[in-house]
Amino acid sequence: MTPATITTPIKESPLLFEGLTWREFKAVEQLLDRPGYRLSFLNGVLEIRRMPGEPHETVKKRIAALVELYLLMAGFDFTPTGSMTLESEAGAVKREADESYKLAPGRVRPDLVIEVVFTSGGIDKLEAYKRLKIPEVWLWEDSVLEVYHLRYEGNALHYEKVSNSEELKGIDIDLLLRCINMVNHVDAIKTFQQSLVK
Repeated sequence: MTPATITTPIKESPLLFEGLTWREFKAVEQLLDRPGYRLSFLNGVLEIRRMPGEPHETVKKRIAALVELYLLMAGFDFTPTGSMTLESEAGAVKREADESYKLAPGRVRPDLVIEVVFTSGGIDKLEAYKRLKIPEVWLWEDSVLEVYHLRYEGNALHYEKVSNSEELKGIDIDLLLRCINMVNHVDAIKTFQQSLVK
């Protein structure tokens, strides 16, 4: 029997406002600092997303619980940094991940960010994280988990879609995804934990 999976709500599109300077964005950001909304900025485009509520939070917290269990069991000296604000005026970018992690002491910014996508459209998430030089990005959308690792080629940066995490070496992405998508949170954690103690 195949376990039931989390249902996803209808996707909403974020509001986009183009042609803003960094200074204008920072002014708008102060005015629109309200619970339930998330603002991002890239190349003069302001994105305003309404947080989609319980389904989003359920998936986000499930991923966090599973990743943190793996990090503990694998012996990482990690720091969860949640949805900390990541921004660069020089890169004309501001972004808040759903979850993020520094995977060793002394890191300036996260080594891994995780996005749970319940909206359609908006600014290019990978371009934003590339400008922030985040080594690895995970995107969960429509019950699929995609892993992207940052590559340096001369002075150019780009993300490459990879089948296994390079920051969390050894994590079973297929099993992780199966557990993320399970309906029951406790069953998901127990299933994943059992695989780590074998």
